[in-house]
Amino acid sequence: MSGGLSGRAAIAGIGATEFSKESGRSELRLAAEAVLAALDDAGLSPADVDGLVTFTQDANQEIAVAREIGAGDLSFFSRVEYGGGAACGTVAHAAMAVATGMARTVVCYRAFNERSGRRFGRPDAGLGGQPTSQGLEMSWHVPYGLATPAAWVAMFARRYLHVHGASSEDFGRVAVAMRRHAATNPAAWFHGRPITLEEHQASRWIAEPLRLLDCCQESDGAVALVVTSAERARDLRRSPALITAAAQGSAAGQMMMTSYYRDDLTGLPEMGVVGRRLWEASGLSPGDVQTAILYDHFTPFVLVQLEELGFCGRGEAPDLVRDGGIELGGRLPVNPHGGQLGEAYIHGMNGIAEAVRQIRGTSANQVGGVANVLVTAGTGVPTSGLVLSAG
Repeated sequence: MSGGLSGRAAIAGIGATEFSKESGRSELRLAAEAVLAALDDAGLSPADVDGLVTFTQDANQEIAVAREIGAGDLSFFSRVEYGGGAACGTVAHAAMAVATGMARTVVCYRAFNERSGRRFGRPDAGLGGQPTSQGLEMSWHVPYGLATPAAWVAMFARRYLHVHGASSEDFGRVAVAMRRHAATNPAAWFHGRPITLEEHQASRWIAEPLRLLDCCQESDGAVALVVTSAERARDLRRSPALITAAAQGSAAGQMMMTSYYRDDLTGLPEMGVVGRRLWEASGLSPGDVQTAILYDHFTPFVLVQLEELGFCGRGEAPDLVRDGGIELGGRLPVNPHGGQLGEAYIHGMNGIAEAVRQIRGTSANQVGGVANVLVTAGTGVPTSGLVLSAG
């Protein structure tokens, strides 16, 4: 999905609701608020919207969002699969619609009442009993206690620790860095609340070797992104973030966060697929990126993404993190907004908004001289990624 996009479309507006644990508003209302905020950010109105893209898991139909904001006719709408893996995919679909002339202004959105509504990570014994391909897949895991995302990732993380000689403290350093960044981001739920490595190590086990502070938040809120042509975006209210490359990827032996039957259980080859496509399509390399927004629903997957995307070699990510390489002022600042561990868990869409702020130079934790930002979506699943660049 990366070919032919380079610089033809851009993100012209971003919008978000307040991130909370109890919004008091419906998911439809949250989505509408974020979409209207993104349009206002771009200097556009609902009448300009002719396309909408969201996740298959979003509760809000595109036609309902269109009615709620007062939009007119829609000429393009799309839903992207695989949970958080959809985040950058929504932008890819929107950019392709714009680049091919199917739509002029496409808004991507994701709304969540995850904390006050349904608890997203709760065990679901029914996962293994559905008469579907996913039900068949889960029937091998759920009856044995592997019933939550944390448990699935814990199996992977244990193998990573064994093969590379890493420790729980290496995971903890990721959590500490994300919370440190969130502490200076006024929009973050954990604003003003950093943690120490000792606090991470003292937090309770969720599924060994994952502790509570290795796991992302449950959040209420919504994020929206306005995608239009690069040419048009340059005439709008804000500086555009050009979509230099976009990709989606799945790898051999792929399962939904339980790809336990591969020969190597210490990598995320689907992220490797995305990374190779992004570097090829953009003509850039890891050394051309000033900051990365990596999907951090669980700390171990941040380490593995650094390796799969070429920022370090296999098994070297713990050393990079120990040396402060992912912190502000480090070799590759990761998630200056605090990520899903520190800002909010809106299925990665808030990370794309942060990437746009970094391109504009308006982030609360602005990295100097940002020309290119790498963004990734959900890990352990068929996933997606973006390279955004200054226009």
